[in-house]
Amino acid sequence: MPTPDARLSPQLLAAAPHRLLFFAGAANVLLAMAWWTLWLADSRWGWRLLPETPLFAGWVHALVMQYQLLPPFMFGFLLTVFPRWTGFPDLKRWHHVPVGAGLLGGQVVVVAGMLAGLEAWVLVGWLMGIAGWSWGLWQLAGVLAAERRAHQGPTWHAWSCLAAMALGLIGMLLVLGHMLVGNPAWTTLAIKLGTFGLLLPIYLTVAHRMFPFFAGNAVPGYRPWRPMWLLAVAWPLLQLHMVLELRQAYAWLWLADLPLLALTGHMLWRWWPRGRAPGLLWVLFAGFAWLPLAFALYVLHSLLIAGDGFSGLGRAPAHALFIGFFGSILVAMVTRVTQGHSGRPLTMPAVGWFAFAVLQLVTVLRVLGEVLPDPGAWQLASAVGWLLAFTPWALRHLAIYLQPRRDGKPG
Repeated sequence: MPTPDARLSPQLLAAAPHRLLFFAGAANVLLAMAWWTLWLADSRWGWRLLPETPLFAGWVHALVMQYQLLPPFMFGFLLTVFPRWTGFPDLKRWHHVPVGAGLLGGQVVVVAGMLAGLEAWVLVGWLMGIAGWSWGLWQLAGVLAAERRAHQGPTWHAWSCLAAMALGLIGMLLVLGHMLVGNPAWTTLAIKLGTFGLLLPIYLTVAHRMFPFFAGNAVPGYRPWRPMWLLAVAWPLLQLHMVLELRQAYAWLWLADLPLLALTGHMLWRWWPRGRAPGLLWVLFAGFAWLPLAFALYVLHSLLIAGDGFSGLGRAPAHALFIGFFGSILVAMVTRVTQGHSGRPLTMPAVGWFAFAVLQLVTVLRVLGEVLPDPGAWQLASAVGWLLAFTPWALRHLAIYLQPRRDGKPG
């Protein structure tokens, strides 16, 4: 076993797609929420430490989480697995380094612009993100174009991910349009598109492809189950939910969310390991359990509004989705990929367990905060909890991406 080199080398960030892009995501896990926590505290207690934000802070929080925090992780994963899913050679540095540079630089400049109260900085940072996203999308499309030229495939998981990332780019362009011409409806559409056109299709597609595969390799007697009709049904239902939200037809959301509850609940039941399994596998399925729970809350939210035309659960279903599902799967999946691609054992490290456990408490806190007195206090407490959960985890991973693999292999 080669002796690991503990020195940190920024040059290693270009050695593999996941290094620079996961580095960007891990940095923004802390950067984005640190800004949001500071803004919440400044607003709640009237400190007036921050200048007036150039754009509505709540919108920017949603946009940063959807288009700048999670996408670097997604690009890092997809630029790694697209060639493997389709049977082509790994991508080179020039394929992925511009993606990481655009997304990392963009998110830093956007947050700096919000802290400084400078709309021009936010615009420049968003343009940098669009540039990095566009380059990454082009590389992914190139892999599938090569697959078609070779008369192979189609690899439907890859096409599903490509479609979601293309919708993500449309969402980024919509926000840019709002910044340039002042139409806030475009940002509203971008926020909904980010959830139901980008993140949920990506997460569901990757889970459909990888979770049964991981379980089949780890649990004796496990029979992987991943029929493609699951994704074929999920895609239109997710878009139906988005359209209903955009039309503010909240009383009718159950038309999409009840089938999605049944679908994702059935997936969880069929995928759940029934036997001894490693911790890295359990956290994947425990995190996935938040998805049917989130849709159950959406159904209840819709029925409550249908009942009296007003009362609902506020943002509780959305935060069960964002913190519980997206956040938990982020910890589980990124930890697994990082452990494997750094030559470390496929075990859940202590900081991973800590992040995952605290994040479950933060999700419950944020969901209940919508129906408890003083929701602003619970929102601030949840933001602090996010930082508490992720800080040790992110710092460990940031260091790993700057170190050589422990097994001495390239990448």
